[in-house]
Amino acid sequence: MSRAPMWRAIVALGVIAASLFFALTQSARLGLDLRGGTQIVLETKDSPVVKADAESTQRALEVLRQRVDALGVSEPSLYRSGQQRIFVELPGVQDPREAAEVIGRTAQLTVHPVRGATDRQDANKGKAAEDGSRILADPDQKGAFLELGPTVLTGEGVKDAEAVLDQRTMSGWMVNLAFRGQAGKDWARVTGAAACAPQGAPERRVAIVLDGKVLSAPAVNPDVACDVGISGGSTQITGGFGREEARDLAALVKGGALPVPVQVVEQRTVGPTLGADAIAASTQAAVIGLALTGLFILVVYRLLGALATIALALYGLISYAVLVALGATLTLPGLAGFVLAIGMAVDANVLVFERAREEYLGARALKSAPSASAHLGKPLRIGFGKAWSAVVDSNVTTLLAAGLLFFFATGPVKGFGVTLSIGVLVSMISALVITRVLADFAIRRRFVRERPGLTGITSHGRVRAWLARRKPRLVRHRRRWLGVSSLLIVVAVAGIGLRGLEFGVEFTGGRLVEYSTSRPVDVDAARTAVADAGFPRAVVQESGDGDISVRTGELSNDQQHTIRTALAKEGGEVTVERDELIGPSLGDELRRQALIALGIAVATQLIYLSVRFRWTFAAAAVSAMVHDVLLVVGLFAWLGKPVDSVFLAALLTVIGYSVNDTVVVFDRVREARRRDPAADLETTANEAVVQTLPRTVNTGMGALFILAALAVLGGDSLADFSVALIAGVVIGMASTVFTAVPIAVQLEGGRPAPPVRPKRGEDSGARSPLERRGRARDSGAVV
Repeated sequence: MSRAPMWRAIVALGVIAASLFFALTQSARLGLDLRGGTQIVLETKDSPVVKADAESTQRALEVLRQRVDALGVSEPSLYRSGQQRIFVELPGVQDPREAAEVIGRTAQLTVHPVRGATDRQDANKGKAAEDGSRILADPDQKGAFLELGPTVLTGEGVKDAEAVLDQRTMSGWMVNLAFRGQAGKDWARVTGAAACAPQGAPERRVAIVLDGKVLSAPAVNPDVACDVGISGGSTQITGGFGREEARDLAALVKGGALPVPVQVVEQRTVGPTLGADAIAASTQAAVIGLALTGLFILVVYRLLGALATIALALYGLISYAVLVALGATLTLPGLAGFVLAIGMAVDANVLVFERAREEYLGARALKSAPSASAHLGKPLRIGFGKAWSAVVDSNVTTLLAAGLLFFFATGPVKGFGVTLSIGVLVSMISALVITRVLADFAIRRRFVRERPGLTGITSHGRVRAWLARRKPRLVRHRRRWLGVSSLLIVVAVAGIGLRGLEFGVEFTGGRLVEYSTSRPVDVDAARTAVADAGFPRAVVQESGDGDISVRTGELSNDQQHTIRTALAKEGGEVTVERDELIGPSLGDELRRQALIALGIAVATQLIYLSVRFRWTFAAAAVSAMVHDVLLVVGLFAWLGKPVDSVFLAALLTVIGYSVNDTVVVFDRVREARRRDPAADLETTANEAVVQTLPRTVNTGMGALFILAALAVLGGDSLADFSVALIAGVVIGMASTVFTAVPIAVQLEGGRPAPPVRPKRGEDSGARSPLERRGRARDSGAVV
């Protein structure tokens, strides 16, 4: 064994061993959409005295963390995003009403002396006067109000707060407060002043105010001495609290006041059963898709296909290990990206095997030395070497799309960008290192050398044999193909204009809740129940296996609970499977970011392809990409399917896949023109299309097996995602041949190929036998 194969084997074994270690010793961090729970996105706002910037948002985050910890949620996650966003993830919390109320309140705790009682309801009620006094409702007497003096104590002076059972009544709860330093003295001073007032007078009371509402206004006990007050640095807040109410109040007080107000701009709740079903469905889709893909490449490439299947299984292991080693969160779209990347891994293997097949068949066609047809190592080595350029170019375009998802997407869709990026990088290792190690080992066996047909690269294959018989001149009719493409674009644009796009709540704002009922509920009955509950404009539809989805504009948590109660009268026990709330400002922002992401995707692909190819080829590839995007969007418009953040993930993936397919063909065209700059471009392009068509078909079939499994088994949440990608893959395969290549030929016109010096090693012994003979036929892309 030479030094290079030895090092490849060592690297492969090291990667596999490290992957096994991480996979067996660490568990994946599941997103809330897989394990169930609530995610709340808060946005800080400017207060009269504090600006909502990164510093004040970080301080607010620390206060919220103390509140969430006091709520007793298992493994909560809080983190800041940007200057003014705070993400709060609460696993296991299915009713967001309590959590949103507690963590989102400003918790401005203040203590005021009571100046008197009044029943007036003037315009200044609740507003602080110049001296700090205000009028607030009396919690002990309905319709009455208290005139409060200026603030004498704030929540910053509270050292600790604890909910305890009232030992006097044994039926209610109260909150024990412990003050720190000067705050204890301030409390003694205000209670001492109140103790000087006559018994029963309003001035004998001290008001404890939270967020502009009087929580408690107890009178000072008769045994408290005038001007002495309650010393000892502690007191109690009473008010007939229940256990949960007292606990939440203690958490708020102990956490302290938020330095700036916060507003809920997004809220997502996923039921635990939905997450478990999604994991099971996605796992099943991955296993079945991988099995079908492995069986397909096994039939096409025989022994090498079997080795590639083993490499694909190891790809899954390595990808999972990288995911857990990085501590990345695995979301439902992330699972889809994980499964989809299997198709990318298949693509790299198919590229290599088709190159090796061409080398072997070329040598055999020349009838060179007998060893040329018997020795398998050389064509396989050349295949791996010359596929490198196409593999890198095609995967970089996909990585660009995945990177845009990571930076512009939010929530679970960001996980799709992470897992897709990991999958693409690992697929290159799987195909170019692990598959090569296995293939090198196999072809060195005497049993295989004596039976070269076992490898699968000694035969033409069905697609290549059909092309050899028909000798199609696809590029000759390029104006016809471009006309058909233009017509399809007109149909797609007409769908967008006539039917419009059904934007999801992410892009429009509003609330979408999916309910599961214990008894089947007719959608018309559900619609009537929701309307009778006070929401006649809500869009009520059937979703999934008998579930009911309700989509509205602005809807509070209490109103969502009202709808749930109304549906319970029709369907028995009702559980919330999914709940998404997006504020209108965030919806506008996400829609704007989606357009920016698509625009940047087009621009970055154009720049990258212009560097790697001529501008004419880059323009052709980007034109085909825009063509594919418009057709997929138009299809969703005609079908009336929702356009949401998951669809955006699918669309950016389609962009990567579309360019991926086109790059492989342009690689062939580029190398053929380097060999023979004077050759007719139409003929060269047609040969490139014919030579790469087997790879296009085989790769597309591998991806479609995966996507079909996701569409059938992935559940409603992934069905539309899979449909978009299936359409994108089919359209992308066709647009490469019938749109990208014809446009490139038209743009090039009669331009000669640019003078390019051969790259280092291009004229080495690794050249194809056909190249050595000087024929114009292309045998592989430039390294």
